[in-house]
Amino acid sequence: MSLKSFASSLRVQRNVIHALLMREALTRYGRHNLGLLWIIVEPMMFTIGVTILWYAIDANHGSNLPITAFALTGYSTVLLWRNMPNRVTMAVTSNLALMYHRNVKVIDLFVSRMILEFISLSSSFVFLTIIFWATGYINPPENVIGLLGAWLLTAWFGMSLALFLGAIGERSELIEKIWHPLAYLLFPLSGAAFIADAFPPSIREIILLVPMVHCTEMIREAFFGSLFTAHYSTAYLVGWNLALTIFGFAIERQLSREIVPE
Repeated sequence: MSLKSFASSLRVQRNVIHALLMREALTRYGRHNLGLLWIIVEPMMFTIGVTILWYAIDANHGSNLPITAFALTGYSTVLLWRNMPNRVTMAVTSNLALMYHRNVKVIDLFVSRMILEFISLSSSFVFLTIIFWATGYINPPENVIGLLGAWLLTAWFGMSLALFLGAIGERSELIEKIWHPLAYLLFPLSGAAFIADAFPPSIREIILLVPMVHCTEMIREAFFGSLFTAHYSTAYLVGWNLALTIFGFAIERQLSREIVPE
């Protein structure tokens, strides 16, 4: 393939994903009331609700970290890895008519939804951090660059998990039915409501088998810096991300060859 032909293919791919992204945004949020602002407001409402609840009951999270910042970093992280699979599972089944278009592929449906979710959740996290900082409820992150890196690694985990579950979910509706309750069960195990340092080493080793804990610990280390003793392995998380990405792409490619538009 020549460079010119490759560049042309990239433009087509970009245009397809952009069109699907805008279609998904308008379908999900509509043009009325706040319209596309719901992209930011919706996750903000969830995060603020959890933060207020934890603050009101003075939740015990095993540390002296400020409860508002603790809830913000914990629940925002959960939304990042939980919402992407929620949006991608059964995405093809509900949009089979779009597969008649020659340039629309299964991966385009997945990627457009994942990008929209990433923009929504990232914007929400940034705005809430600024709002809570401006009102004096939290201090600014100690390591902004580290926080960005941890956030992107967590987003990669959410996207790879979404790709894997989305691909196998098109083969069996059971995946969607299992994932939703499983995501809620994983919430208390994800590190959102506790810190790994609060547990004895023997128990901590078991907890750190859950990849989501590494995401949360990385984000909190960058956010709290000297106030926080983190326990995580970047290599372990990257290993999970690579495995889910490779298996997800492999299943997606097979699915693309078998899909039949309605």
